[in-house]
Amino acid sequence: MKTEDIKKALRKKTKQRKLTSKDFLSTGSTLLNCAITGDPNNGFAKGHYYFIVGDSVSGKTWLSLTCLAEAALSPHFKNYRFIYDNAEDGALMNIEKFFGKEVARRMQPPNWLKDAPLFSATIEEFYYNVDTALRNALDVHGTPFIYILDSMDSLSSEPETEKFDANKKAYEKGKEAKGSYGDGKAKINSSNIRRLLSPLKKSGSILIILNQTRDNIGAMPFQPKKTRSGGHALKFYACVELWSSTVEKIKKTIRGKKRQLGIRCKIQIKKNRITGRERSVEIPIYHSFGIDDVGSCIDYLLEEEHWKKSNAIINAKDFDFKGSRRKLIKHIEKENLEKDLRELVSDVWNEIEEACQIERKPRYE
Repeated sequence: MKTEDIKKALRKKTKQRKLTSKDFLSTGSTLLNCAITGDPNNGFAKGHYYFIVGDSVSGKTWLSLTCLAEAALSPHFKNYRFIYDNAEDGALMNIEKFFGKEVARRMQPPNWLKDAPLFSATIEEFYYNVDTALRNALDVHGTPFIYILDSMDSLSSEPETEKFDANKKAYEKGKEAKGSYGDGKAKINSSNIRRLLSPLKKSGSILIILNQTRDNIGAMPFQPKKTRSGGHALKFYACVELWSSTVEKIKKTIRGKKRQLGIRCKIQIKKNRITGRERSVEIPIYHSFGIDDVGSCIDYLLEEEHWKKSNAIINAKDFDFKGSRRKLIKHIEKENLEKDLRELVSDVWNEIEEACQIERKPRYE
């Protein structure tokens, strides 16, 4: 190709394809999907990296694994690999019971040691494993994937391991160990995570990284009370950054005592490259069930006063039903009204979003 032809090709404008529903993965939560994209069925776009930060026992793992359950139901993810890098060995729930037989069948570790699953132990291993998966996905007969790292905090690093070994040897010789200079994760993330973005895009794969919050010791009054490890790159390169926390424990009185059934999880969007909107939603998560999407939708419609409640009786006018929250949930599930409920929530959500828009003459056309 001649130099002038190359210049002409570079100057040629390429029209960006508009994303459709087949390009998205549902999070399993109608409210969270709306908060991210404005659509009740669309959450995470293919070809990107997502960052979920949260307090301990605030629903991070439930949310990420529910994404796999949604992918198993979607024909647009039929051939995707489900890679769960259980680095902290913390997800011990019954996968088949809570997320379905298909997830249990398709979920795999990033690597194997003979017949035993092999998860990432260091941050270097994590990037090696993702790189291997991406090379496979970009092969002619390769397979795209959804890769979940649970979690970044549980990973060590080669500098940290070397420092530990040196300090141990010093201790065994009766010498004073030298001070620590950190684990080097921030630098490693900064150098490596950006390398994943292009192959993720080309393959249509999805990377989800979970991270634990930490108390921000010594924070000033105007500074956040929570922080995290891993460096700035984790947020900078994320398509969406979510922070989860526990609003309250869901309890029920059984035999005269308060028993915990689950938690009410608050999810805040702190970065959103899809719509730019930073929203927050609350979702019930039950130990015996998982994410209660129907319950959260009902709570939202009550909170926004689309439905009215008097003396524990909800007037669900759209469904021509009056009754308690528990009976309304049963009615919706029995009559298979979940889709109608999601569409109703979407209508209310977008009505509010439209009211938040500023009506002005466009500056650029």
